[in-house]
Formats: sequence, C-alpha cells, structure tokens
Amino acid sequence: MSNVVIIINAEVTGDGMISTSPVTEKMIKAFKKAISIHAPQPLSVEVLPGTSLWSKGVIARLSEDSIYCPLTIQLPEYWNFPQQKIYQTCQNLDSLRQLVQVKLGYQTSMGNSGLGHLWLPIVLTAKGPLYGEVIGETEIPNSYLQPIDIPDYQRQGLYHLAYQLLECVKAPSSVYLLQFSFLDNKIVFDRLWPFPAAPALASVGKQTPDLFACHWSCLNSQPVKELAILGLSR
Repeated sequence: MSNVVIIINAEVTGDGMISTSPVTEKMIKAFKKAISIHAPQPLSVEVLPGTSLWSKGVIARLSEDSIYCPLTIQLPEYWNFPQQKIYQTCQNLDSLRQLVQVKLGYQTSMGNSGLGHLWLPIVLTAKGPLYGEVIGETEIPNSYLQPIDIPDYQRQGLYHLAYQLLECVKAPSSVYLLQFSFLDNKIVFDRLWPFPAAPALASVGKQTPDLFACHWSCLNSQPVKELAILGLSR
C-alpha cells in the first residue's frame, strides 16, 4: 500500500491519469509536488477515485499507516479516517449554514444560489490560524486569481468569522477555504472546504508556501510560519 493516498472526485484510468477533470489533475500535480519537496523521505503516492470508497472491500485493504488526503468532500460516512468528522461537518451544508446564521450572526447562502464566488484561505496550524489573501474566480470557469483586494474592515470581519467558525466545529490542523460573497458590503457565508479545493490553484506560483504545501505541512504537524504573496507588501 502507498504511503500517501489522495482521494479525488474524478475517475482514474488504469495508467493513473485523471479523466474528464483537468482542474483535478492540476490539484494532484500541485499536491504531489508539495509532497516531493517537503516530505522528509521519498513517499509513494496512490490516487483513488472517491467512488471506489463506496466499496467496503476497497476500504478494507487500506492501510492504517497511510496518510490520507481527500481532495473531495464526497466520501462515504462509514469510512473512518483522521479528518472524518470535519469532512462530515462541512458536507452537511444546511447544518453548517444554520450554525453560522444562528450562533455567529452572519447571513448565509441558500442552496446553490451562486452566492459564494470568493474564498478566504485559512492555514490552521497547531499554533493558530494564518490567513491568506482572498481568492476570486475569473470570467473563465475554473480559473482563479489571487490576491483579490478588499477593504481592511471586510478583511477583519472575514478573519473574525473564520476564527469563530473553526472554533465552533473544533477544526483540526488543515488548510480550509471559507467560501463567501458580499451583499451590500456584508459577508454572506456560503460553505467551508476542509482541504485546498480548486480555488487553491491560484496560490501556486503566487503564494509562498502555496496552499498545497501548507496542507501537507498541516497533515504532518509541520510548522507553517507565515504566508506571503510574491511581490506584494502591505
């Protein structure tokens, strides 16, 4: 069994290629590069389609010693892995939005209304959260841009929401993307991703360390001291 198992929401062909999902292929490439650079020793990597986990026979052969890195939220409830609880929390959108609306006092999206075209990266380390620059989607589908400049008061409001939310759900160390929008200059919460989802690709070559490298560090209890956008000073 591989040392690292990446689970994705796409089909994997017999030669290990990703079919029908160029964005997922880019995510895997970025994550594999992070592993090769930051792992203390060479590790083998296996990529599994999330659909394969619906077979209990596949789950039964997975090693407890492997490092699991799901890059999808669509996972069977009966698969037990270290981040299982936070993935299930983030998957239950209605419950999460109700928590944000009722307990934290923020407006939220409804269904797939499209309210949520911005993402705040949060690198949650053992010493606390680090906040990245906001990511936005370009006019090209599945194409993302970082940084998106927003006023400081909105930035601080986002940090406050992110901190409260991660505390409420008892989030473990990981990279999170808080998806949101603004309506009349007020934050509208959409959802929380417990891994570097597709918008994190904007950080590759733009932020140091990029969000895939940060995710690897978080999963392995390695420190992330700061985040910086190349060529940007505040």
